[in-house]
Amino acid sequence: MCEVPCHPGGPKVWDDEDKEASREVDNSYRKGITPTEAIQHYSRWVDDDQKYEKDMCPGRYNGPMIAGKAVADYFECDREKKKIVDIGAGTGFVAEQLRSHGFVHIDALEPCNTMLQRARKKGLYEECYNEYLCGVPLSIPTDTYDCAVTSGGMGEGHIPCSGILELIRIVKPGGIICIVMRETFLREVDEYKDRLEPLMDSLEKDRKWRQVSRVIVPNYFIDIAGIVFLYCVI
Repeated sequence: MCEVPCHPGGPKVWDDEDKEASREVDNSYRKGITPTEAIQHYSRWVDDDQKYEKDMCPGRYNGPMIAGKAVADYFECDREKKKIVDIGAGTGFVAEQLRSHGFVHIDALEPCNTMLQRARKKGLYEECYNEYLCGVPLSIPTDTYDCAVTSGGMGEGHIPCSGILELIRIVKPGGIICIVMRETFLREVDEYKDRLEPLMDSLEKDRKWRQVSRVIVPNYFIDIAGIVFLYCVI
């Protein structure tokens, strides 16, 4: 059931595997979870006999495909020259999609070392940073990347609003930031509710970046909608 990224003909009927995958996802974003607890959850999930890869397969978790296409649609040419950082890289789902579109210079930033080790084995990344994106400066130099992209990195106990400032710092002027997340998190997660989009708007008014697009997409996770933010750094 994990081969089709959309569900024509009406609402998707969740099977038992969908429900189990959703329980794992809900645990990773549960109310009040801390970044440390989230990392511990992902470590257990990834260590469980490839369960993470099976639970989050394309057709169920489509965020990486959505993110890869959004970045590819923006960079129509010279993709092999673009330098990209995959934020909250996990085991490399987004990088796999980026490579399918012709991008080759991809780095990973991921706070869960267990996931990062799994991604390293796939040979997807040039550099790997075992760091957490927040308001604390990363070890990455200013103006390093043509693009920063994240899918699934935003949620309860995940990237805080302050992380946006670091993304702007490490992306070159003229580069883009692509954020793909569950649309309901804008209302359900206290860190983002009435905070994330106002911050985005404020940064645009301060000429730190400009919005390229804001698109709600279907079937981000099973039949749950996602939202894609695309910004160009000034």
